[in-house]
Amino acid sequence: MSLAVLFVWFCVVIWAAFFYAPAAAGFKGESSRIVFFHVPQAWVAVLAFCVNLVASLRYLRHRNLLDDARAAAAARLGLMFAVLATVSGSLFAKVMWGSFWNWDPREVSIAILLLIYAAYFALRQAVSDAERRGSLSAAYAILAFVTMPFLVFVVPRIYWSLHPDTIISAQGSVKVQMNPRMFQVLLGSLLGFTGLFWWLYSLEVRLSRLRLRREEGGE
Repeated sequence: MSLAVLFVWFCVVIWAAFFYAPAAAGFKGESSRIVFFHVPQAWVAVLAFCVNLVASLRYLRHRNLLDDARAAAAARLGLMFAVLATVSGSLFAKVMWGSFWNWDPREVSIAILLLIYAAYFALRQAVSDAERRGSLSAAYAILAFVTMPFLVFVVPRIYWSLHPDTIISAQGSVKVQMNPRMFQVLLGSLLGFTGLFWWLYSLEVRLSRLRLRREEGGE
C-alpha cells in the first residue's frame, strides 16, 4: 500500500469505527470501539515478531547483514505495536474496570513479552562487531519467539481473565461472536494496520540497504 492509500484507508476505518459499527452490548459506553484499534495493533506485533524470526533464521544461514537489519527492523516495529496495544488496552481497562492496570493474565503476558524484546535491543547495543551482533541477536530472536505463542495465546487462556474474547467462544472453538458490521470494520482495520506495518518495514529495510552500501563503499 502507498502512503496515500493508507491515509484514505485509515480515514474510512476511523469513520466506520465510530459511525458505521454499533457499540457492543455489555461494554461501558462506547468503550467497545477500541477493539478496532487494539486487536489490529496486537496482531501486527505478532506478525512483526514472526518476520523477525524469519529474517533471523535467514541471517544464520546466509550471514547477510541486510537480513540482520531486516530482523532488527521487524523487532523494532513489533515492539512499537506491542506498546500501542498495551496502551490502548490500558485505556479500555480504565473505562471498564476503573484501573489502567489490573494484573490480568493478558496484561502480565504482554508486559513480559515487552521485556523480552526490549532485551533484544539491549543485546544489540552491547555488541559492537556487526557479524557477532547479528549472530547473537538471531539466536536470541529464536528463543524469544518460542515464548511468544505461549505468552500471547496459551497463558492468558489458562487462567480466568477479565479480558473479553469475542472471536474464540467459551468452548474454545473459533467462532465469530460479533455484530456483522463490527466484524467488517475490524477486518478493514486489520488490513489497514497490516499495510501500515509493511510500509514502515519496507521503508526501514530500504534505509538499511542504503546505509550498508554506504558503509561498504567507505571501506
